Amino acid sequence: MIDKSVFQDKKAVYYTLGCKLNFAETSTLGQVLKQAGVRTVRKGEQADICVVNTCSVTEVADRKCRQAIHRLVKNHPGAFVVVTGCYAQLKPERIAEIEGVDLVVGAEHKGQIASLIEEHFLTRLDKERVLSTPMKEIRTFAPSCSRGDRTRYFLKVQDGCDYFCTYCTIPYARGRSRNGTIASLVEQAHQVVADGGKEIVITGVNIGDFGKTTGETFFDLVKALDAVEGIQRYRISSIEPNLLTDEIIDFVAQSRAFMPHFHIPLQSGCDEVLKLMHRRYDTALFADRIAHIKRVMPDAFIGVDVIVGTRGETEEYFDTAYRFLQSLDITQLHVFSYSERPGTQALKIDHKVSPEEKHRRSQLLLELSDQKTEAFYARHIGGEAMVLLEHPKPGQPFHGFTDNYVRVEVDGAEACMDNQLVHVRLGDFNEDKTALKATII
Repeated sequence: MIDKSVFQDKKAVYYTLGCKLNFAETSTLGQVLKQAGVRTVRKGEQADICVVNTCSVTEVADRKCRQAIHRLVKNHPGAFVVVTGCYAQLKPERIAEIEGVDLVVGAEHKGQIASLIEEHFLTRLDKERVLSTPMKEIRTFAPSCSRGDRTRYFLKVQDGCDYFCTYCTIPYARGRSRNGTIASLVEQAHQVVADGGKEIVITGVNIGDFGKTTGETFFDLVKALDAVEGIQRYRISSIEPNLLTDEIIDFVAQSRAFMPHFHIPLQSGCDEVLKLMHRRYDTALFADRIAHIKRVMPDAFIGVDVIVGTRGETEEYFDTAYRFLQSLDITQLHVFSYSERPGTQALKIDHKVSPEEKHRRSQLLLELSDQKTEAFYARHIGGEAMVLLEHPKPGQPFHGFTDNYVRVEVDGAEACMDNQLVHVRLGDFNEDKTALKATII
């Protein structure tokens, strides 16, 4: 139990880089500290506590993490600075060398950050501390269910990964696959209902691998969450194609609350490159997953992750991948340029792609993505949909998403409609073609 007197009049600033899971974990820590009496700094104020939750998916991400730490140390002199996340697990000593950093927290100790900060203010320890655990010893699952600054809640159901893809450091940064129990996750979903939440995004590192530590399955979890009354929408975040089973797809198609919206990492549309990556499927399996989804949910939104310029991706291999992606009935591509990570097996692969060529390939796929997204949105013009409204930024129109993740801007919405499902008619594109205009029916 945290002693609230320790945090009296304390102010904190939070900075998060990387994935939705990181943002959810930061938000959960913020809620814990808020309940202990810590408030978030206002503009121009000095913080007593700085928390940086880092990413290490690319060298650019590493650099942004270091820049963020330096900036916070400069802007909040004397604050207790905590750095956690993937970069903190992978390079703890390098972070500890940054002047002003007080505590570096690796994956195993993430759930203890609030208590560690409390200990500092109780004992006024001045020395740096590094809490990092070898990958094989990371066993703790730190629960997280948070709203952040949007209407959707993010429920962390799983952490870590047992897939050692040649380009990836995530298993080293987050440890092996582990998860909470279905009972505990259902309980958190009920708390979301009590808090007024209507939509939950199921998150994790490799969520289809759910159950490794509890003997349950992801399909069991999906069925249990669907039965939670009050949650009107669930979305499944990134799930590996080899773990997206027929039974999961068919259940979503007829489910009460799971939306026709999938995010599936492909990484390459060329079988030779998939083998170099040590992915656990081929393009035939991926195409079959897409076809099955579209057969039972013709209007489903399907987002696909793709990496360009990996070691071994010749121009011929890229052309093969492009044609494969072009042939798929998908909605959007999330395109990443390959970044070499120390210690990965990909460094042993011949044929290195130049930065200029990576950029060219990336632009080609982004253009393809825009074409597919625009065509998907266009099919919905003139139709009707239910939209969960989100409060806009100042000067911006109310917006929200349909069940199949078409972004809409809603005319005539009022402040009282925030986090409410409204029935709309979908109109034409907005000016920059990032959303459809809609009117409330």
